[in-house]
Amino acid sequence: MSGNSFGKIFTLTTFGESHGPAIGGIIDGCPPGLELSEADMQVDLDRRKPGTSRYTTARREEDEVKILSGVFEGKTTGTSIGLLIQNTDQRSNDYANIKDRFRPGHADYTYQQKYGGRDYRGGGRSSARETAVRVAGGAIAKKYLKQFHGIEIHGYLSQLGPIKMEQVDYSIVNSNPFFCPDASKLEALDQYMRDLKKQGDSIGAKVSVVATGMPVGLGEPVFDRLDAELAHAMMGINAVKGVEVGDGFAVVEQKGSEHRDAMSPDGFRTNHSGGVLGGISSGQDLVVHMALKPTSSISVPGETIDIDGNTIEVVTKGRHDPCVGIRAVPIAEAMMALVLMDHLLRHRAQNLNVNSDTPVIPGHIG
Repeated sequence: MSGNSFGKIFTLTTFGESHGPAIGGIIDGCPPGLELSEADMQVDLDRRKPGTSRYTTARREEDEVKILSGVFEGKTTGTSIGLLIQNTDQRSNDYANIKDRFRPGHADYTYQQKYGGRDYRGGGRSSARETAVRVAGGAIAKKYLKQFHGIEIHGYLSQLGPIKMEQVDYSIVNSNPFFCPDASKLEALDQYMRDLKKQGDSIGAKVSVVATGMPVGLGEPVFDRLDAELAHAMMGINAVKGVEVGDGFAVVEQKGSEHRDAMSPDGFRTNHSGGVLGGISSGQDLVVHMALKPTSSISVPGETIDIDGNTIEVVTKGRHDPCVGIRAVPIAEAMMALVLMDHLLRHRAQNLNVNSDTPVIPGHIG
């Protein structure tokens, strides 16, 4: 299987399946001299890991990451960083009843047709379990971006089903199980999810991720535009069906006089573009939204076919998230960090000695 690596200079290659002995990855291209320990990655892994609340899968994985290489005396050496996370709570028998049938809305059918076989235990390689390694790799990038360039990345749940967040307070995102930035919506989210679990159904969500402290100049036109690479990164997350940069699809109803972000010596007056102009970062906040579908692993019976093409009914047992969008927040942060880290190094490689006579204006008017 190809397609297991991401990035061009700062790269991440992952391996492993949902119910295999372990998952892991290799980070290559990390600059030397960055202080790094397992604890730096564990914070974000704990945010993503299953079994942390009644709103997520009951699977219990500690997701303790081990650094196998690339770090000596507490600092990165510039060589490849090997990461390993053991799987400790697999229940493969939960999937025995579907090994010869395809769950609708999952990758079962397409994997079978593409590879002539599949690992039916929790989806195998197509499982969101693999994203734990992305979160670990993204944590390395996040630390470097913040420490050396002042770039910070904030993700949050911006909508769950019909409930839309109206306020964004980053300070409360990590203090509630929904990654919700709007304290006034917590009670409604709790009741909605309780009702949903009783129904045995699932729901979709919208996740937003913002990078602050952005420099001007990241992005490689024409094919490696920053927004294009971000869309590629976010669409590579399990269950994501749509990505927007800035105002996204809302631009359909905007006039040019409204959408264009006016500039003055004091800064940009608006940020409809989401911090990207012509595929290059403008120095404004980088704003990305993504829509995640409701998981199809539900107890509500559904029509499907078996391995011989016969019509059959399927009910998915096991432990599943009623809303996969909730735990996608740290994954989205990680993918944005990987993109920005890669483009930062690419920009430095080509444009290290470039100077512009035009002054850099603030990303927004204070």
